[in-house]
Amino acid sequence: MTDRSTLDLSSRDPDWWRQAVVYQIYPRSFADADGDGLGDLRGITRRLTHLAALGVDALWLSPFYPSELADGGYDVADPRGVDPRLGTLDDFDALVAEAHRLGLKVIVDIVPNHSSHQHAWFQEALRSGPGSAARDRYVFRDGRGEHGELPPTDWQSVFGGSAWQRVPDGQWYLHLFAPEQPDFNWENQEVRADHRTTLRFWSDRGVDGFRVDVAHALAKDLSEPLRDLGAPDLSGEEALASMPPGTHPFYDRDDVHEIYRDWRKILDAYRPPRMAVAEAWVPGARRALYARPDELGQAFNFEYLQAGWDAEELRQVITDSLATARAAGASATWVLSNHDVVRHASRLTLPPGTDPNAWLLSGGHAPALDEAAGLRRARAATLLMLALPGSAYVYQGEELGLPEVADLPTEVLQDPIWEQTGHVRKGRDGCRVPLPWTTTGPSYGFGPGGAWLPQPPAFAAYAVEAQDGADGSTLELYRAALRLRRKLLDGEELTWADDAPDGVLRFDRCEGWRCVTNLSGRAVDLPAGEVLLTSAPLEDGRVGPDTTVWLGR
Repeated sequence: MTDRSTLDLSSRDPDWWRQAVVYQIYPRSFADADGDGLGDLRGITRRLTHLAALGVDALWLSPFYPSELADGGYDVADPRGVDPRLGTLDDFDALVAEAHRLGLKVIVDIVPNHSSHQHAWFQEALRSGPGSAARDRYVFRDGRGEHGELPPTDWQSVFGGSAWQRVPDGQWYLHLFAPEQPDFNWENQEVRADHRTTLRFWSDRGVDGFRVDVAHALAKDLSEPLRDLGAPDLSGEEALASMPPGTHPFYDRDDVHEIYRDWRKILDAYRPPRMAVAEAWVPGARRALYARPDELGQAFNFEYLQAGWDAEELRQVITDSLATARAAGASATWVLSNHDVVRHASRLTLPPGTDPNAWLLSGGHAPALDEAAGLRRARAATLLMLALPGSAYVYQGEELGLPEVADLPTEVLQDPIWEQTGHVRKGRDGCRVPLPWTTTGPSYGFGPGGAWLPQPPAFAAYAVEAQDGADGSTLELYRAALRLRRKLLDGEELTWADDAPDGVLRFDRCEGWRCVTNLSGRAVDLPAGEVLLTSAPLEDGRVGPDTTVWLGR
């Protein structure tokens, strides 16, 4: 078991999150205790020793709430319950208790932009009809056209197609994601009060923090007449860039921040205060607003995840990200993979300009990737990330070096993106394939039976059992890196070395250690210092391509 005594993460430390390593668990794919092929809470609890031994500080649970899985659990039917297929509230309490016993914090997802269409409120809205108080909790509108047959606006769903769905009485409701995920109306006071109740419910059960899903979309301009975008194909940052900051009809509106200032009062009422991190797909300067101390306190940095494997691009992204966090009074966040993107062991090896979706549609064959080269680059990227000041978010399985499962047959796909885009986008199932724990068995130790998504035979070589104690394995690299990080961490600054060769990132941390990452295609000289850890063996004392080295000074 990792010695956790070298860093004070006591239950009373209000700033434990500022430089924490947080491990994201996608519950349905982590561990299955009852053999039904679906991961569950008891499976997670049984495997928490893996996280403690790994050396992370906290675990973040993606949704485990009652859901029909129209969007992998992000269609929540009851935000204060547990899906019966995943367990019970007693199972959740046992998980939190065991995590805390092992010195691990617990963060849960909160999904405030929308609910499931199975939510009791939405079912009441359908029964109650136009103009009712029940419908006002959501965004219902009459359609356009002679008979209301056209959607109220040209707004598009993130998953493809119109963001409006018609109901039998002729009205339309808004869903920025799947039709099974109707958007809440955040101008409604009942909606606001219910989410306050949810924050208190999980905080009272011992949760240490919250990851806020789609944090930038809650506030919407619902004044009549609703505004068309005029260019419905624009989405995400393209749409935000098309109009003055804070004025988009449903993304990153200035009035969203009053919601989070209200939440912060609740979170700060606990001792220690509950932390929160925003999933806000907005430019850096706007992201800083969500991370202010009187709001959520931290926000995901997606520029880093989206950066290519290029020294100059990464240096600029890192510099800007640190400045953005500093301006907000927050710590920076770093992430390489999550449940929504191609795993970085594959993504970082795709040739520049490659469309990841086209690659997925080809089953991972166009282009074919060198899996060993991808793993080497992923290991180098990991040591770079873990050397940076701030919080690192690690997605389940990346400590094993798992690649994307790009060749899943279309008949097994679960992500609604596949159907909603008319089979144009393959979706996110390839990064959600259940983890391999053992080298044999019907699901490589995921559970006593099979798994809800098929695992490739190659997963056996990546299993925890195959890597545990194996010199040079990716699992042991993560363990060594996190153990060292605890000893070295102090302060949130770095200093770039201006004399680094082209294609090389080199910086010093104020704690007296140095990180060198070689992104060039040639070996480079190693600076002075004691070699503490390398992502790949040195080449005659030099740093080879796609290699990161940590040095003591």
